[in-house]
Amino acid sequence: MTQKSAQKISLKPVGNRVVAKRTEEQTTTKGGIILPDSAKQKQETAIVVAIGTGATTKDGKVIPIPVSVGDTILMDRYAAQEVTIDDEEYIIVKADDIIAIVEN
Repeated sequence: MTQKSAQKISLKPVGNRVVAKRTEEQTTTKGGIILPDSAKQKQETAIVVAIGTGATTKDGKVIPIPVSVGDTILMDRYAAQEVTIDDEEYIIVKADDIIAIVEN
């Protein structure tokens, strides 16, 4: 069963994958300097917008994904596949590449 956020997307992750949207990048420094796009680093945090069903073991048991729609996650820097759907950028990442859930 795939969960979706209030924002309807046309991506349904399969298995042990998560669809997320990167958090907004900071465009100015604390000193007020505006950063050009080439100087910005890709954020390693994202907000989960959809999750797959989970991994399946050899004996057929499903291992649920440990995140929920709406969670802010921290992931490996180069682990995600970037996709653009309806002019919106999303990332698809395996649940194993999620390092932590960011709690406020």
